[in-house]
Amino acid sequence: MDSFNLPILSFLLAITVLASIVVSFIPAEGRSDEEVAIDCKKVSLIFSGVILALSLIIFYIGFVPNQSGLQLIESYKWLGDVSTFKLGVDGLSVSMVLLTGILLPPTIIASGSIAKKTKPKLYYSLLFLLTTAVLGVFLAQDLIFFFVFWEFELIPMYLLISIWGGENRLKAANKFLIFTFIAGALLLAGILLLFWLSGAKTFSMAESAYNFRLLQEQGPLSQHLDFIKWIFVLFLVGFCIKLPSIPLHTWLPEAHVEAPTPISMLLAGILLKMGGYGLIRFATEFFPYSLVELAPIIAAVGAVNILGAAIYCLAQDDMKRVIAYSSVSHMGFILLGLATLTPQGINGAIFQMFSHGVISAGLFMLIGVIYERSHTRLISNFSGLATKMPIFFFFFLALAMANLGLPALSGFVGESLVFYSAFSADVPTYVKLSAAFSTIGVIITAAYMLWLAKKIFFGNEMPKWSNLTDLKSSEVLVLSSFLALSLFLGIYPRALTDKIETASITLSQELSVNKS
Repeated sequence: MDSFNLPILSFLLAITVLASIVVSFIPAEGRSDEEVAIDCKKVSLIFSGVILALSLIIFYIGFVPNQSGLQLIESYKWLGDVSTFKLGVDGLSVSMVLLTGILLPPTIIASGSIAKKTKPKLYYSLLFLLTTAVLGVFLAQDLIFFFVFWEFELIPMYLLISIWGGENRLKAANKFLIFTFIAGALLLAGILLLFWLSGAKTFSMAESAYNFRLLQEQGPLSQHLDFIKWIFVLFLVGFCIKLPSIPLHTWLPEAHVEAPTPISMLLAGILLKMGGYGLIRFATEFFPYSLVELAPIIAAVGAVNILGAAIYCLAQDDMKRVIAYSSVSHMGFILLGLATLTPQGINGAIFQMFSHGVISAGLFMLIGVIYERSHTRLISNFSGLATKMPIFFFFFLALAMANLGLPALSGFVGESLVFYSAFSADVPTYVKLSAAFSTIGVIITAAYMLWLAKKIFFGNEMPKWSNLTDLKSSEVLVLSSFLALSLFLGIYPRALTDKIETASITLSQELSVNKS
């Protein structure tokens, strides 16, 4: 956009790094951790507000919704002409940037009691470094820098779980480390093969993708599409680990259970979306032929995710595990939407990522609230909380309705777009069968969310919880923002779909050519 030529994307990344540095230099000598934590939280909230403001400016002012291709492009030489620090956004990435900006302030507000325990400066500093890495993944337009940001996310996340997590935090952090490392190794192998086979002279994603597609269509690689398919499998598995997808999901429930509440909010709200973002980006831009060929498998895996993880939810007694497996289930809609090979399906997958980020963050915050007051998350330990905590009950039930896809809330829109595209006339039968299978998971989602609410809020009030207090004003403010956003997008989804529609069409163009 010629009228908006400020380097706002690099400035956004620089602010997150600056915030991490500033927080680390807050004076701590002769002061308690609690006093330092209060100052860290105030400073972090200011910076998170700036990051949110920049995200809103990028989304509403800098980004033009009906313009295809990358926008707000910045490019700075780094390794000669081979690799450049290139940034840019399209409808897919700009929506994830906004989601990151929206989730950061609530995460910091929810961090007060966690950071007071130990090392508050390190805690908030790592939060901003984690934000830098996640934003870098969404903004990077160079394969090397995409991989660097992808891997860098591992360090702050590992430390946040291993230092501030629960009793089994080291086991959960190590499992997260192993799975993420394997995903990174697969991506690195795939990136190097892409660079070698594409014949590109730089690691630019746009140039590499163009050359790679061209070689598959009319060049020497057109005779070796089976080999290309296995390169795509490297990326597919790597991204499905992060998504995560069954059976590569086992790290997520443990990470959620042991991670402190604010980190669970970020983990479900935005970190999982790195897998969905990468899968949509690389599958459509680099591997259109392979995606068309493997779409039946991707659709089937998506259906297994939706139904299988929903069934897992019914067998849990830990509230966090219920929402963790629920996240796995909802990520199946991203796979199913991509497998439709249609603009509507991709649009639904992106909308689902955004919507789930908002809803899951709210649910994890609610679970953190009850755990902070009662020191337990076991469903069997609660009964009759509706009369004791009516405001908590209202927000929990409202966000539970959003999670199960009640009309007029955002969860309904993403799922509806995916199902609409899956049952369209020109979509292959295998996608329709996978979608039909997935509808059972939607029913089970309603069952476990309503069962969870019934167990916690209805029945006889337990005397041992007579001292529980309802939500504080700061908690009400954060949860109101989550619910209001879900309601707004549920009633007026075009506020988001208009921004991502052009990108969905562009990303699906190569697929429509290759479906035949």
